[in-house]
Formats: sequence, structure tokens, C-alpha cells
Amino acid sequence: MTQPLEGIRVIDLSRILAGPFCSMVLGDLGAEVIKIEQPGTGDDTRGWGPPFIDGESAYFLCINRNKKSLTLNLKHDKGKRILKDLVKKADVLLENFRPGGMEEFGLGYEVLREINPRLIYCSITGFGSTGPYKDKAGYDVIVSAVGGLMSITGEPGGRPVKVGVAVTDIMTGLFAQGAIAAALIARERTGKGQKIELSLLETQVATLINIGSSYLLAGEIPQKWGSGHASIVPYQAFQARDDYLIIGVGNDRLWRKFCEVTGLEDLTDDPRFATNPQRVKNREVLVEIIEERLRTRTVAEWLQALDEVGIPCGPINTIDKVFQDPQVLHLGMVAEMAHPTLGVIKMAGIPVKYSETPALIKSHPPLLGEHTGEVLRGILGYGEGGIAKLREEGVI
Repeated sequence: MTQPLEGIRVIDLSRILAGPFCSMVLGDLGAEVIKIEQPGTGDDTRGWGPPFIDGESAYFLCINRNKKSLTLNLKHDKGKRILKDLVKKADVLLENFRPGGMEEFGLGYEVLREINPRLIYCSITGFGSTGPYKDKAGYDVIVSAVGGLMSITGEPGGRPVKVGVAVTDIMTGLFAQGAIAAALIARERTGKGQKIELSLLETQVATLINIGSSYLLAGEIPQKWGSGHASIVPYQAFQARDDYLIIGVGNDRLWRKFCEVTGLEDLTDDPRFATNPQRVKNREVLVEIIEERLRTRTVAEWLQALDEVGIPCGPINTIDKVFQDPQVLHLGMVAEMAHPTLGVIKMAGIPVKYSETPALIKSHPPLLGEHTGEVLRGILGYGEGGIAKLREEGVI
């Protein structure tokens, strides 16, 4: 079946995570993604480890499937010419250079739009292309601190803690993927491309959601709640006899069910706990009561009892247990594919399922420069002699 973005060609100059995550999603949806990498070194994440698997970085492997790797020296005039020739035949260009970086190469949006007025040009920066922070280094952990996420992550009274994965990068990549898809739809109506700009800081601020609105509308400066929730109680991890489990009692109806199944019926009509606002107000004493009760049985016993009456709950799985979980396996979230040097490799599957236009894992994360000759021959018409000369000159 035809994939949603089949026939769309993406020139991907991005590195690290936000941009490559975006282009991987585009590739999963059928776009032809040509990953431009620096000759000899490539994407920074090729060197991010351990772990390495026979010299290949696990970090690089997880976000670069369904792409072709073309090594290209953009400091060389012939390298710039090759990129411009590719842009003529492309639909999307994605980059995450520091502000002004592409302009220094002579490859900024204003130049490339003259070459291809239908080009969708997507730029990702750390703090935006203008303003007092535009030249700051934009790593996920830095932006998550500046953008407030670290101030609300961790245990109450504890030191600032980062989220376990680079969620600001990932969310920016997803915003970029959606923006590119929207711009492609707009181009169908207008015939014109456009420039899209995103920054990690804007993503972080936008995704503070209820925490942000609590301050903007009520003037409240939120604090850390550990695994808990600022506005819902009980909604957190609890210690059972043998381990922790997570429980989410999202409304008063569920609260009454929770009290019944845990043998805490006397709390149902207790004026301190009868409604969620009262439970939030009396959080500390209630959590202590609940945890004392939950310590009497194992996680497995509580999960069975809570699931039977529809109380949202779950184990707190380590990563090995995640990838052995029967529902994760049922949903196809562990994928296998052949790699030219590593044999069969495993990776996380595609989280979106389409009934008519499937997203697919079709090709392995590329070796550095693996497709350089293929791209130059197949798209730009170079002969073997011309490709060999470019190699000699350090262009590719």
C-alpha cells in the first residue's frame, strides 16, 4: 500500500536528536530521507556511547532508520553546489545549525527558496533565531532547566532532576514533523513552500500545560511532587510489600471504588478526603494512610484487585521488563531488522498504526556515507569518475 509521505524527498542536515527524530518519523511514513553528514565523523551521536555494538552507537541506531547517508563537505564549494542541486529536487530541508549557520555557508532560506520556491525549510534551534539567548547552546537538559521542567521534576525538597530521556528534544521533533506535514498540505493549496522555525525553548514552555496555566491564571509557582500530581490525589507511586506500583485515582467515583477494594471504606465519608480538593489539601496524611495499607500485600496482588474494579494502576517496570511486557509485544513495539554489519538488530517499533497507509521500517540505520554514491548517481546523474574525483578532493 502507498505510504502517507511516499514521493516526498527530505534533505536532512540535522544532528543529535530533535531533528533526526523528526526525519525518522518522516521516513517511517514513506518519505525518502537523505541524511547529510560530515565526511569522516558524521552525526555526533555516532560517537555517543557506551554502549557500542561492534563499533555502532546504540544512540545513533535508535533514531536513524529509514534514511540514506550522504557524506558532504559543506565548506567546499563543490559540496555547496551538490546540496543546491539536491534542493532543486527536494520537498523538505531540515536543519538544526546555530542561528546564522546556514547563512554562513551561503545556504540560508532566502538562497534556497530562489532555487526551489516549493521548498519546505524547517529550522530547529535551542532558544530561537532571534533574541538575547539566540547564541546559547541548545542542549535538551539546558533548555529543560531554563524552561522550567527541572524545577518541577524530582522529590519534594530535593535537588533538581532531569527527566530520564530527552523529552524536550523528542517533543520538538514531533512538533517539527507535524509542522512539515501541515506545510506540505498548505503547499498543495498555494503551490508555495515556506520556512518553519521551532526551538526547544518554545516547545518546553508550550508543554508545561497545566503547570504553566497554574501560574499564568492563578499565580501559583508549582513545586516538585515526585511521582505525585499537583492537582489529583491519590495519583502517585506507592510502596507495596515487595516493590512499588503506580495508582491513579482521577475522580471521586474511582476514589470510592479504591476505598472499597483496599478495605479503607471508612475514608469514603471522611470530610478530609470525600472530594478531590479535600484530598489534595490533606495529601500528606492520606498518602501515609494509603501506603500503610498497601504495604500489607504484594504488587501482583494489588494489581489484580485494582484491575478487577477498573482502578488505573500498573507496575513500575524496569526497561528489561518493558520490552518483555505482553502488551508491548502484542502492539509490535519491539521490531527486528537486518543490519549490514551487526546482523539482526532490535529497535522500538512504530507507535502509530494506519489502517490504509502504513508506516513501515524499511531500511537499517545507515553506515556513514553508505549511500553517497547511490544518491549522486541516482538523483544527480554523476558518473563513477566524477564521484571518484569528489572523493579525492574531500568533497564527499
